[in-house]
Amino acid sequence: MKKNTNKNIETFEELEKLANYSFVEKLNSDPDAKFNGDNKSPREVFSGHYVPVSPTAIKEPIYISHSVNFFKELGFSESLIKSDDFIKMFSGDMSNISNLTQNTGWATGYALSIYGTEYYAQCPFQTGNGYGDGRAISIFEALINGKRWEFQLKGAGKTPYCRGADGRAVLRSSVREFLAQEHIHALGIPTSRSLTLFTSQKEQVTRPWFRDNSYSKDPELMIEEDVAITTRVASSFIRVGQLELFGRRARKNEHENALKELEMIVLHLIDREYSEVINQDLNLEEKIIILANEFQNRLTSLVANWIRVGYCQGNFNSDNCAAGGFTLDYGPFGFIEMFDPKFQPWTGGGMHFSFFNQPLAAQKNFKLFFSALKPLLSSNTQVLQELEKIENNFAKVMESKMEDMWAKKLGINKFDVELFDELIFLMIETKVDYTIFFRELSNIPNDINQLEKSFYGSLKNEAIKTRWNNWLEKWKSLINVKDKESIESLSNQMKLTNPKYTLREWHLVWAYQEAQNGNYEPVHELQKIMTNPYDEQTKEIEEKYYIKKPSDYFGIAGISHVSCSS
Repeated sequence: MKKNTNKNIETFEELEKLANYSFVEKLNSDPDAKFNGDNKSPREVFSGHYVPVSPTAIKEPIYISHSVNFFKELGFSESLIKSDDFIKMFSGDMSNISNLTQNTGWATGYALSIYGTEYYAQCPFQTGNGYGDGRAISIFEALINGKRWEFQLKGAGKTPYCRGADGRAVLRSSVREFLAQEHIHALGIPTSRSLTLFTSQKEQVTRPWFRDNSYSKDPELMIEEDVAITTRVASSFIRVGQLELFGRRARKNEHENALKELEMIVLHLIDREYSEVINQDLNLEEKIIILANEFQNRLTSLVANWIRVGYCQGNFNSDNCAAGGFTLDYGPFGFIEMFDPKFQPWTGGGMHFSFFNQPLAAQKNFKLFFSALKPLLSSNTQVLQELEKIENNFAKVMESKMEDMWAKKLGINKFDVELFDELIFLMIETKVDYTIFFRELSNIPNDINQLEKSFYGSLKNEAIKTRWNNWLEKWKSLINVKDKESIESLSNQMKLTNPKYTLREWHLVWAYQEAQNGNYEPVHELQKIMTNPYDEQTKEIEEKYYIKKPSDYFGIAGISHVSCSS
C-alpha cells in the first residue's frame, strides 16, 4: 500500500504515486466487459460491481475554477492546476497521460427506487440491469494524508448505463454542482466535494429547457449548451441504490455469485465509510447491526441539517442517497427562499421530495437500505429482529434530531411545540424569507419591526402584527436573556446555526449564464462568498446577496423551478 509521507503535493507525479484502487482491486469487474470491446454502448450488466470504462475527453478544455479550500485540505499545490497531465486527467483525457498506474475508469450500476417503491421500467431492458452511472466515471482513488478519496468525473461521456444518452453534462448544471458542494461543506454538512471545473466551447450538446421568462413547468424547447466536466470527490460513491441492486439480485438468486457480491459490497462500504466505528474482527451479523445504527444516525442528522439551512434535495431517490450518510448528486436541488413546507425545486419531483417531507423520504430510503441487507441475515432470526427494531425506530430518531435542530435555530434549550407551530403558521401567512428571518432572529430583536427585512410584504394587518409580537414575547421568555453579555452570547451561538448566505437559484443563473459567455468571475465571486456562509461580509456583498428574491423572479422557469439538470 502506498502512503503519503508528504503534506504537500507539488506535482502530478507526486499525486499519481498515491494511487490506491481499493474498489477495482477488491470488488468484481463485470465479467462480460473483457468480451465486450465497447463499454460505452447501452447494454445489460448482469453481475459484477463495476464496468471498466474510459472517460471521453472534452474538446480543448477551458479551466474555469478549482476549490481553493479543498486543494488546501488535500495538500494540493496551486501549481497543479497548470500541469498538463492534471488538466488532461480532470477533463477526461486519461489516454494521453503516460505512466498512469491505471488509465481506465469505472462506472457502477445501481437500482432505482422512488419513495420506497422499486422500479424497473426506467431501465431500457425492463430488468433493472441497465440502470447506473450514465455519465459519472470514477477515474482515480488515492490515500492522501491518511485518508482515502475517490475522484469521479461528472459528464465524462458514455457508459453502459447511459440509456441512449450522450454521457455529457452541460455547463449550467456543472456550475450549479461545483458551487453547491463546497457551499454545503462550508455550511457544516457532510457532502461530496468539488475539485475542478472545466468547460469546452468546441463541443455542444442539445438539452430541453425553458423559454425566457416562461412560467411553464415543463421544458418547451431544445437548446444548445456547452459541455463541462466537474470533478467530485468523496470517501466513496456507494449509494443505497447500489446496495439495493445487489440485494435484489441476492433476493431473487439471479446468478450464482449474487449473495456473495452483496456481502462483498456491504463489507467494502464498511471498510470505506465506517471502519472507525466497526471493528473488522467482528462477525458479519455484528457488523451489520452497527452499520444500521450508524447509518441511521448519519442519515437523520444529514436531513435535519438540510432543513436547518433551507436545502431541498429535490430528487431523493435511493440512488441519490449516499450509503456513507452525506449529500450526493446535486441535480434538481434548491435552497428555499419564501418559506413553504411544500417547496420543491424540481418540476418532476412531486410532494414526496418536498422540503418538509425530506425526513419521510429519508425513512423510505432507510427501509430500502434494510431490505438490501436482509438476504445476508436470512438464517439468523434474532439478528433480523434486532435489525427490524432499528428500522422501526427511525421515525423516533428523526423526530428527536429535528426537534434538537429547531431548538438550536430558535436559541432555546428545549423544543417547544406550541411556539414552533405558531411560528410556522405565521411564516407561511406573512410570506417570510427563510434564511433572512432566522438570521435576523439571531440578532435577538426587540420587536417585530426588526424582522421586517425578511418579510416579502409589509405588516399592514394589525391582527397578524399582534400575533407576531405575541409570538416574539413568548420566544423571549424562553430564551431568558437579561443582560447585554447573555444577549451577545446567544446571538453568536444562533449565528453559527443560522447562515447569513445561502445559494439562491437566481445567483446561480447569473453565474452560469455569464460562464456560458466566457465570463467566469461570477463563479469565482459566488465561490468565495458561499464558502463563508456564516460570516458577516462587506456591505457591498450584503446589499447584493443578503436580499429577498425579486418579485419578478417568482414563478419563472429556470429560477423558481427547474427540470432535472443534465
